[in-house]
This record gives sequence, C-alpha cells and structure tokens, in this order.
Amino acid sequence: MSGTYERALEKVQDRSARVGVIGLGYVGLPLSGALHGGGLNVLGFDVDPSKIEALEAGESYLAHLGADLPRELSASDRFAATTAFARLAEAAVLLVCVPTPLGRHHEPDLHFVTDTGREIGKTLRPGQLVVLESTTYPGTTRREFLDAILETHEGDLKCGADFFVAYSPEREDPGSSTHRTETIPKLVGGLDERSTHLAAELYRVGVDDVVEVSSAEVAESAKLLENIFRAVNIALVNELKVILDAMDVDVWEVVRAAGTKPFGFMPFYPGPGLGGHCIPSDPFYLSWKAREVDHPTRFIELAGIINTSMPRFVIQKIADGLNTQSKSVRGSTALVMGLAYKKDVDDTRESPSFVLIEELLRSGANVHYHDPHVPIAPRTRRYDLGMESVDLTPEFLRTCDVVVISTDHSNVDYELIAEHAALVVDTRDVMRPHEERLGDRLVRA
Repeated sequence: MSGTYERALEKVQDRSARVGVIGLGYVGLPLSGALHGGGLNVLGFDVDPSKIEALEAGESYLAHLGADLPRELSASDRFAATTAFARLAEAAVLLVCVPTPLGRHHEPDLHFVTDTGREIGKTLRPGQLVVLESTTYPGTTRREFLDAILETHEGDLKCGADFFVAYSPEREDPGSSTHRTETIPKLVGGLDERSTHLAAELYRVGVDDVVEVSSAEVAESAKLLENIFRAVNIALVNELKVILDAMDVDVWEVVRAAGTKPFGFMPFYPGPGLGGHCIPSDPFYLSWKAREVDHPTRFIELAGIINTSMPRFVIQKIADGLNTQSKSVRGSTALVMGLAYKKDVDDTRESPSFVLIEELLRSGANVHYHDPHVPIAPRTRRYDLGMESVDLTPEFLRTCDVVVISTDHSNVDYELIAEHAALVVDTRDVMRPHEERLGDRLVRA
C-alpha cells in the first residue's frame, strides 16, 4: 500500500490513526468514548475550557453519561482534550460535532460548521479524513463545508485524492437505557467512494453496525427524514389533543387504545411543545432548502406551526385552571416541574419549559422551577432566566397556586405533589395514578 488513500486506510484499520473530535458535547463526548473504547487514540477539541478542565480531572459534565466515561478517558494515555485548534494537524481523522441552530427567522445557521471548516483548512494535510456529523440540509457537506475547508487551505490538495470528506449523522438518544453510541447503526455517506469507505472503516472501530450509503446527500437527507417523521407525528397527536380536549375526550387513553393494534400504528404522545436539538430545528432546515428548488414544504411547515403553538395551549389551560379557583395568572405563584426537554436527562436544549416560564413571567406570575437534573438554569441563546431549582417540599408546594408538569422525570415525588398542590396542570399524563386524590385540582394539558 503506497498511495495516500491506502496509507490512510491502513492507519484506520491498524488503529494507529489519531482521531480528533471537534465539539465535546452530547454528540462528541460519547463518540469519543466509543472510538477510544475501540482502541483509537482520541484528541478532543472544544471552545469551552470548563469541559476540558472537567475531562482532565475525570469529572462528568453530562450527567446522563455517568461518571465512568470521563474517569476512563482522563486515566488513559490514548486520550487528550484541548481548546487549541492549532493542534488539528495532529489528527489523521477529524470528526466535526458542532451545533447547527436556527436563526431568529427559523433560517439555518451554519456558522459553527463553516468556522470549523476554515480552522481545519489552515492545517489540512495529505491523508486526512474529515467527517461532518452536525445535522443539516442536503448538499452542505459538498458545498458549504468543503468550500470552508478549501477557503483557508493554501496548498493544492484535492478532495477524494489527497484528503477525504464524508457525512455521518449523529443519532444520540440522551438518557436511553437501551441505545448507546456503540449500538446505534451509523450511516456514512462520502463525497466520493473512497471517502465513504474510509469513514465507514473508521466508525467500525467503535460502532457495531455501520451502513454505507451512496452519497453525503443521502445521509444528510436520511437524518432529516428521521426527525421530520417524528415531528410530523408529534404534531398530529398534539393537534388531536387540542381537538379531543374540546370534546372532553382523553387523548392519552385514545393513544393507548390505538396502540393495541399490532400493525400499521406507532404511538406518539402529546406534550407541551418540542425540545432537544434535532426535532424542533431539522424540519426547518429542509423547508428552507426546499425553497431553492421551488418546492414549498407545506406539510412539514404545518407540523412546525402546530408544535410551536403548544406552549400557548398549556398557558391557556393554566389560566382556565386558576380561574376555577377564582385566581388569575397575574400575581399567582407557579412551579414548573422540569427544565430539561425530556425525562431523566439534564439536556435543556430547546426545552418548551423555557417558553412556558417566559410566558408565565410575561403574564405577571411569580415563577419557580424544580428539576433534579438541572440545579441552575443555563444561559441559552434565547434565554437567561437567572433561576435555580427549588426544593420540592410540602411547605413550598403549599405556597404555589399552580404546579405545571412540563417534564416527567422519574425521580420526582408525584405523590407529594398530589397531596399538597392546590392545582396541577399535567402535560405528560404522569399524574394519572393520583387523579382520584386530585379530583378537580387536576387539569390535563
């Protein structure tokens, strides 16, 4: 094996290739662990020095991953972490796991991707494999990302011959007890056949099942389809919730009843809105890109409208519930249960709880939150609540006019809430076992 590609492949297969993981968050850190566990030398990059310090000390900053992973990485001579992007040239492989948020008008914001591409271009060398993992619209890897790499590269290296570029979408499921990075099938699509195969061989070191597809565009589109499928079906059941509520029909019981059909039906459940990085944003990436080819995505955009309207439905149910007790939202004390976007994790990205808290504050309520996984409300691109989680005690519950169940964490004493809350607005159906005790103090939303 004498060619650039052959030498790169040999390094991956004999595990002598050093892998740089750019972005050590919910995607990059578990990916680092999986590849390190497969025997590779991993160099992690992040702009946040607190993450680097935590990893060097063997401390966890992502609770759902547990304490073992950072301890194992910090104790290993095959792992290092840095904020110095000048060290990108040390890695034979670079995996890019940076955010792809939406702008103020729901337009794609790719500046993290393109900025990272430019940094890679500054130190690009023959034989390097670069893989983008960030969720985005079809064509990003081939155009915006590759263009950013080449923009700052001063040599004459050619993609597919001298260096290699692929796309492999992240499929993390934070908090899952059944799905891990190592066991979730990994899609890989390159800008050319060599890039696809080289990237696939890399991931096979740490992932059980790697699926090669014909192009980066197929892999990019598949990731969008996965999450648009979920967003549309959640929108469907959220719309049903509003309709059935007006008919005094229990949507949760309806979903459970439909779920007894052993074929042709997959249950989805309503909620106070959509959270997490992927589902709230991915549909807008495709709908924005579709305008370039003059095809409006009416179905997808309607789902987005429905899902983003759900917090307003919850606020109305809170107001209606308080009205039955001769109280108004203004001046009331509200406790929002859960700041994370899903149960049993500390991930608050795009959590609808932030929207609920903001709307309650805007309406004049005195608002607190309780979340055993999020002791301090993090500052986000849109919100800076400046709040800390309150202790859930009988005394505090008795000071609240309404308790809003926004996230159904398992390690919460719901019986305590049922006993002491004056009013409970439940968006997750978690209070059903206590409905007899609550009586008309329970409002489903």
